[in-house]
Amino acid sequence: MYAVIGVPREPTSLPPLQSPLPLPRSPFERRGPSDEVDPELLDLPDPPRRQRTFTIGVLSLGIVAALAMVITLRHDVMYAFARSHPVNVGDLRAASGATLEANENALVAGDGLLGAAGGLRYERPLRDDTFRALPVAGRTDLWVEVRVAAGEEGGRWEPPHAFVGRLGRFDAAGPSHSGLRAAIEATTQAHVPRGAFLLVDGEDPTHARWAIVVAAIFLGFAAGNALAIARIVRKVK
Repeated sequence: MYAVIGVPREPTSLPPLQSPLPLPRSPFERRGPSDEVDPELLDLPDPPRRQRTFTIGVLSLGIVAALAMVITLRHDVMYAFARSHPVNVGDLRAASGATLEANENALVAGDGLLGAAGGLRYERPLRDDTFRALPVAGRTDLWVEVRVAAGEEGGRWEPPHAFVGRLGRFDAAGPSHSGLRAAIEATTQAHVPRGAFLLVDGEDPTHARWAIVVAAIFLGFAAGNALAIARIVRKVK
């Protein structure tokens, strides 16, 4: 015979186990007001906001400077893609303002007599040749830059009468002719009206291809700075 002992329907609850080692707090467990903050976190330095702001400012300034250079080179870049066949404007002394304006920043061909009075002679770095800016005879709104080869400079030098080159305005001149209008007025006392044209003899579109490379470099520099700013701002967020 076996002794039968009754088993209760509800199991008796066991007391919770106590671990002798401290267990890590669950990240999902809500902290109470009595929990202390880790003092090492309090000792950490604040984010370098001043340095970050300074870096963003410098990068932004670089973007503005690079885009300003691209805008300065825009006429040279457009001329690099101009047609290589010159447009004949005829006699420069009789060419109308509408004809000159229609062929602005383009390769043109023309002929005419240049006035010796009021001309400006100047040099450029790393070149043995000299240059002269002379007005077309009877006009103050149209000038021609001619190049004098080394060794030909002398009292018997005479300017040519036929020209093929780039036609543009003094006000829209690129880096190679910036300040030429002011230099003519300051040196020769000749008046160069605003909007006057300058025909650069011997300059075809192939001579302006350097502007494409330089403008691309500045655009890449601006894009790199903009990407760096985006990364900094994204890290802050």
